[in-house]
Amino acid sequence: MIGRISGTLVEKSPPQVVVLAHGVGYEIDVPMSTFYNLPRTGDPVELLTHLVVREDAHLLYGFLTAPERTAFRQLLKVSGVGPKVALAVLSGLSVDDLAVAVAAQDAASLTRVPGIGKKTAERLVLELRDKLPSALPAAKASAPHGPDVLNALLSLGYNAREAAGAIRDLPPDLVLTDAIRQALKVLAKP
Repeated sequence: MIGRISGTLVEKSPPQVVVLAHGVGYEIDVPMSTFYNLPRTGDPVELLTHLVVREDAHLLYGFLTAPERTAFRQLLKVSGVGPKVALAVLSGLSVDDLAVAVAAQDAASLTRVPGIGKKTAERLVLELRDKLPSALPAAKASAPHGPDVLNALLSLGYNAREAAGAIRDLPPDLVLTDAIRQALKVLAKP
């Protein structure tokens, strides 16, 4: 398996890039989160990769960070999710946003990703529940009601990133209603 490619970025055409390494140009599909953070054409680049071997093709997928590649691999293990859908999920959501949505069982935020319907979103939430690194360590460690506060904020219409940020620094000794109230105060600040 090809695990990493280092070379010169010679072409960028979303979602594909070409990396020239030792005289060979590798076509690599990348999520948009990686694409936007790539250097200019002609600059050196290093990508973590995942090789998919099919009957008719060998396809290479690249990522700037290990958590992105790990999330991609976990997405591939979900029934009905192939590389194109996994790439779409990581293009539409950051790894942290995906982990927050899964931890909060928020299938609705996953359906905003093009190509993800309600059933696929529910399957993702169910099958990825304990397989992604938690994006909410503060919610689990410091606040005993962290997941409940998160769900309350999500049901009020806040997105996963806003809700996770609001509960990050909540004191651990708050009762549920006070924790929700304080999180709302944090969200109300400009």
